[in-house]
Amino acid sequence: MRKSNKTKGMKRFISLLFLLLALIVAASYILNLNGNDEMTNSKKQVNPHTYSEKAIETKEEQVSKEKKAETTFTEQEQTETSLENKVKDLLSTMTLDEKIGQLMVIGFNSKQIDSHAKEMITDYNVGGIIYYDRNMETPAQVTELSNQLQKLALETDKQIPLLISIDQEGGQIVRMKEQVSPIPSQQELGKKGDANTVYETAVKNGQELKAMGIHVNFAPVLDLSDTDSRSFGLDPNKAGMLGEKVIAGFTDAGITGTLKHFPGNGRSDIDPHHETSSVEADQLDLENNDIYPFKKMIDEVDNQTFFTMVTHIKYPAYDKDNPASISPIIIGDLLREKLGYKGIVVTDDLEMGAVNKYFTYKDLGSSAVAAGADLLLVCHTLESQKEVIAGIKEAVANRKLSEERIDEAVTRILMYKLSSITETESDIEKAKKTVGN
Repeated sequence: MRKSNKTKGMKRFISLLFLLLALIVAASYILNLNGNDEMTNSKKQVNPHTYSEKAIETKEEQVSKEKKAETTFTEQEQTETSLENKVKDLLSTMTLDEKIGQLMVIGFNSKQIDSHAKEMITDYNVGGIIYYDRNMETPAQVTELSNQLQKLALETDKQIPLLISIDQEGGQIVRMKEQVSPIPSQQELGKKGDANTVYETAVKNGQELKAMGIHVNFAPVLDLSDTDSRSFGLDPNKAGMLGEKVIAGFTDAGITGTLKHFPGNGRSDIDPHHETSSVEADQLDLENNDIYPFKKMIDEVDNQTFFTMVTHIKYPAYDKDNPASISPIIIGDLLREKLGYKGIVVTDDLEMGAVNKYFTYKDLGSSAVAAGADLLLVCHTLESQKEVIAGIKEAVANRKLSEERIDEAVTRILMYKLSSITETESDIEKAKKTVGN
């Protein structure tokens, strides 16, 4: 009986022990689940430092971008400074004769280098050439001529490339007309008023010129006229707007355009190639109309992407004595100071009747430079070109013209050449494929 009771007690004890162990295991399991839930919830919670760290990273990225922008701007400044220093160093080594030569853009009469061109480049260090039909036969021939002229210039002491230019306006003023792509007159383009057509025409024109080794086109014409086929019309706003499209097209094609004929000779019925004339309008009238397209361009477009050509016509409202091309009032006070133009000023051809009937070539050249012109067009005869050069040299010797004014002009020219004329040899096969196609 006692044995049976002991056995029953042992069984109860074992059962209680198992029950206790089961409770412990169950409790442990429940605690474990709660712990996992807490860990899961903990993982789902946003780290209170996450956004601040991201903010710090964003700020660091922003600082990095700012530093990069500053570096890019600094590099640009350094490039400009480097170019300025290079020009300054080159200018300091140049003789007066070499500087005067750089002011000159000359024409000659043949389709290959003749004694005239060779003398002006080799002996007088002229800085530029202008092409006419007399120089142009085929795209291949023009390209070869450009290459040979550049080669001759690079054989001179300072090895400064030539600025090769042309009048390729469109309409009646197109050189080598049968070989190049059709270029409508500005009058035709102005009547249509399609800015995109004007831009595309300028791009195609510019690409063809560039392919032949030409850097500067003396276009567009911003003169206001309802009869002249070279004009966009009478509306100064339209002339300014379409002029911007032409310059944009040339720039995108890799050449430089020229606004002409400042301060606007659309009111004159007399051709300055043959005779002088005078525009009888007051300053307010001129600045609200004729001058407005030029002002618009100067205000809204990078002045280093275009030249400005000054006409030979007189404007008594500004200068009663001198035509614009030799007027310090019109070039210096009006164009440079009042309008704020920073680019290169070029004269119209000094061999035109509007000026060569009334001034000697010696006086014309020195007076134009003294007035503020940087480049002088002397487009035809060797004798006239030599006279212009001699006149400038004499004016410096007689202290009528300062060498500092010449240095200012040559600096602009060299800055342009060293930044824009990066190649002096053009691909003849490319020109044949590009021009007229």
